[in-house]
Amino acid sequence: MRKAVLEFESISLEVELLDTPTADAIWKALPFESSALTWGEEVYFGVPLSVKRESDARAVVTPGEIAFWPDGDAIAIGFGRTPISRGDETRLASPCNIWARAVGEVRELSVVDDGEAVKVRRD
Repeated sequence: MRKAVLEFESISLEVELLDTPTADAIWKALPFESSALTWGEEVYFGVPLSVKRESDARAVVTPGEIAFWPDGDAIAIGFGRTPISRGDETRLASPCNIWARAVGEVRELSVVDDGEAVKVRRD
């Protein structure tokens, strides 16, 4: 199984890639660096690639699913409520491609600050 590590300044998160076109594109683009942004209980960051929305893309995710946001060319990791969530759901800004699953606890991303450096690499 293909694995990657998302290394923020304050925390690292290991992810297992799924068998999707988005996962393949991200794998080929690794390694890369970016700067984290937060939106409610979501961390996201731009990546150096564009991927089309897949047919099963969705806005509501389960914490632990790692998404690619085609509208913003960004990796999005929801771990709780966002400003547009309804009830207790984790709702991202628009439909996203699910390309990986976290090995660790994504709620630990709550310590990530806007502007924090993130490096993404193969594991």
